[in-house]
Amino acid sequence: MKQIIYSLYIDIPNEELDEQPPHWNSKIPKNEYAKSQFREYYDWLKHMHIQYAEKCSVEYKLFEYDQDYIDYKNWFNEKYPQIVSYNIVNFYKIHLLYKLAKKYDEIAYLDFDVVPVSNNNLFKHHDLDAGIHIMYGSEIRPITSTSNSNRSPTAKYWNTRVMCMYEGLSGAHDVFNTGIVITNKRYLDQLAYYKDFDATISLMDEIREDETFDLNTRKMFGYDNETIWAYKTIKNNVKCINLKSNWHHFMDRWNYIPKDTNLVHTINKRFDYVKSWYEKTHL
Repeated sequence: MKQIIYSLYIDIPNEELDEQPPHWNSKIPKNEYAKSQFREYYDWLKHMHIQYAEKCSVEYKLFEYDQDYIDYKNWFNEKYPQIVSYNIVNFYKIHLLYKLAKKYDEIAYLDFDVVPVSNNNLFKHHDLDAGIHIMYGSEIRPITSTSNSNRSPTAKYWNTRVMCMYEGLSGAHDVFNTGIVITNKRYLDQLAYYKDFDATISLMDEIREDETFDLNTRKMFGYDNETIWAYKTIKNNVKCINLKSNWHHFMDRWNYIPKDTNLVHTINKRFDYVKSWYEKTHL
């Protein structure tokens, strides 16, 4: 059984950053803050990933801004010029998932801001024959004048719902978070993420231009990898197993880590807090 844990760190150039609001209770745009925190804690984050993979006795690979990524980005820019670099990075991580599935039986992806804080082996705690292990849930919220980020769960929920409505698809329009994905080739093939990808992007283009929706709503529709993940899950009837909170602890508005946590997804990029907590609890 060949297993791998991988991650991705792409330091997007300043001129390619799209405009985004600050994190909760901050005045710094989230793109700028994330960029600075990743640079400051790069060595520690990479160390935590490598250390965890060693404890799990599996391979680890960190993909970065190399020629393979540059080639992928250039191809994407030429084919889909309407899509910003942030989204290209997130499509690239899905691309790598399929690439690794050609060589490995089981694959786990961790966003670079996911910090392993236990010795528990994620492959041993999840039955990959049962489905794709990924965090998801419903975000049924109205779109308002303050809903100004197309990266928000609200935007992803409504974007998925409208895409499915266009194609007459029914199902639970869950919001997925691809920050942690544990899977195998069987379910990736069923998901068929990149099958008819041109048609999927064209559908997203059409929705963004549909004047049936008011301008405020259309601004929320984007080209998000998680919107497509949800759409493809419904379209292809893919079985997904919801990761428990101790395997995907979502640290966003509040800095808090429960004792039984295995993986901390540091949405707010407060790596200083996570590092301090880890050092205090693992003396």
